[in-house]
Amino acid sequence: MIQTSIGKIDYDYLVLAAGTTTNFFGNKQIEEESMPMKNVSEAMGLRNALLANLERALTCSTKIEQQELLNIVVVGGGATGVEVAGVLSEMKRFVLPVDYPDMPASLMHIYLIEAGPRLLAGLSEESSKHAEQFLREMGVNILLNKKVMDYRDHKVMLEDGSEIATRTFIWVSGVTGVSFGNLDKAVIGRGGRIKVDEFNRVESMDNVFAIGDQCLQVADKDYSSGHPQLAQVAIQQGELLAKNLIRLEKGKKMKPFHYRNLGSMATVGRNKAVAEFSKVKMHGWFAWVMWLVVHLRSILGVRNKVVVLLNWVWNYFTYDQSMRMIIYARKAKEVREREIIEATTHWEKNRMMSLWSKTKHNISHKSK
Repeated sequence: MIQTSIGKIDYDYLVLAAGTTTNFFGNKQIEEESMPMKNVSEAMGLRNALLANLERALTCSTKIEQQELLNIVVVGGGATGVEVAGVLSEMKRFVLPVDYPDMPASLMHIYLIEAGPRLLAGLSEESSKHAEQFLREMGVNILLNKKVMDYRDHKVMLEDGSEIATRTFIWVSGVTGVSFGNLDKAVIGRGGRIKVDEFNRVESMDNVFAIGDQCLQVADKDYSSGHPQLAQVAIQQGELLAKNLIRLEKGKKMKPFHYRNLGSMATVGRNKAVAEFSKVKMHGWFAWVMWLVVHLRSILGVRNKVVVLLNWVWNYFTYDQSMRMIIYARKAKEVREREIIEATTHWEKNRMMSLWSKTKHNISHKSK
């Protein structure tokens, strides 16, 4: 039996696939001040902040404030950090001169900070060097072997004592597994991931499984430190687990999971990407086309594929990515009230509903 926000649920088999959340490594200041990009709402918030800062930079009173608004710091040299830095560089090159002709594009500085010795640690050194070269050619300032310690007063503070003034502090420096209430800490491994055996069964638990980014499986001899946290790993684990559950119901033995690496890739910018398929490594325009093809295939529905393809073609020839309008959404009152209740556990629901009712009564009484 599991306890959820909607009550207790009995199960025959339980599959945990809650994924990951942004890892701030215990730094509360960075968690509160930085802008992560793990989901759609965070991406929209980042988009709005970028556009708002550009608008404000046109009318701010001091050069210091203007430079803070135009400096952009991206922390994390993985695929997400590389792609974000590349997109921002293209925005600087193609969008700023058109949308903000009164502001020299040379005032915008993009920094990509990585604590390790190279970018794209999950790929080969060859691909890493090509990605770094592409970004440097695009004007991105890459800082390797630099650890971010804090962010205060609009300044990113590095371990070596140096500082970078910015009001756009993007944090994509890693993830950690989503935690569950009373799950035994003994089954929690590196990165907050749940330890599982070769069948993706949680250690020391019967009929409880974990798949995707959230699980840590070291039984696969080719990945003794755990599988990469990629979508293709989760897909393969999910497909096999579904078949294994059917085998269990039929009284048959389960098959162990072995990850089949279909390749890795990362896009850096227009006509620039790196890709690896088994022993084949490529970079540049052809790798970029391969990235487009792979992502186009993953889109559901023929209509959606056609629409996305036409948008890509249009953007490629017009150099125009999208309508740059700042959008702020306000949730309806009913939605806000429901979220307050659903954010609590089931056994607190009645208490929270009572508290919310009293609050509304007091507000109504005072207004009279």
